[in-house]
Amino acid sequence: MKITKKSLTDAVEQHIISSEQAKKLYDFLQASTADSPRFTFTHVLYYFGGFIAIGAMTLFMTLGWESFGGAGIVSIAVLYAAVALIITNHFAAKQLAIPAGICATFMVCLTPLAIYGLQQWLGLWPDDSVYRDYHRYIKWNWLYMELGTLAIGAIVAWRYKYPFLLMPVAVTLWYLSMDITVLISDDYFSWRLRKLVSMYSGLVIIALAFWVDLRARGKADYAFWLYLVGVLAFWGGLSLQNSDNEWSKFFYFCINLLMIGVGVMLIRRVFVIFGALGGFIYLSYLASDVLKDSWLFPIALTAIGLGIIYAGVLWQKHEKSLTEKLRKILPAPLRELLEHKV
Repeated sequence: MKITKKSLTDAVEQHIISSEQAKKLYDFLQASTADSPRFTFTHVLYYFGGFIAIGAMTLFMTLGWESFGGAGIVSIAVLYAAVALIITNHFAAKQLAIPAGICATFMVCLTPLAIYGLQQWLGLWPDDSVYRDYHRYIKWNWLYMELGTLAIGAIVAWRYKYPFLLMPVAVTLWYLSMDITVLISDDYFSWRLRKLVSMYSGLVIIALAFWVDLRARGKADYAFWLYLVGVLAFWGGLSLQNSDNEWSKFFYFCINLLMIGVGVMLIRRVFVIFGALGGFIYLSYLASDVLKDSWLFPIALTAIGLGIIYAGVLWQKHEKSLTEKLRKILPAPLRELLEHKV
């Protein structure tokens, strides 16, 4: 539920609260949500600048850095990390949680670069691949970089407790699952195996996100990035599976419907968005391939759509009583989690 200034003004006009109470309540809500990510110009600047800085040292790293050699890369990475640490502490002291969290995340994202430089410096790098390939190719070479990133990420997240710090941890877990598979399969990593690994690693990350969600209920949203990366990995691997079996395609549709249900229950839009997208893909397949010559299909689909709308009307009418009955059968931790999100 979003409470706006207009909502409070309407409450004053209805003589529910006084204008003074409305002003104090608005100021309180503004202060209490200042550290929560919102779609405001200030927050857009924070994250846009942060992603540019992080991207510069990860995705957009150029080959020119190789000319510094291993020792030079380590020195520059450590220098950048020291500056990021100083800025993080500066913002933290001023209670600016979002920019502090972004700077701390930038520091974590420097870890694979520093470990790569260290391996080059010590002559331990096994082939002629370079750092810029880290985000492009799946290779076992990256394992030390990933394990180091997870270790540093865990330490920094424990120290500063900013939710955005879970972003590099979530992405690294996904990378790690792929690279470990390469190591186990002796570099034989077919496209089919990649899709399966992505799908199952996504499920593991989603399970981890749910555990974090339960543990951190009532606090900051530490599970957001884990959910996002987990759903991307799972849904991407699932959607890329090849099947000529109509029942398998229908099962894919059912999984996407289940994702929508899970998203509604956990109040996580990422499940709903990708579940709806998967459902649309299946219905498009039916319309373009299976039932392309059927005049009944659009009529049936329209009826189903209107039926879903009517189900929404019924749910809105009985939502309170149904929600109370459903929550009574849930485990206590999950019930508390849902209550904190309403």
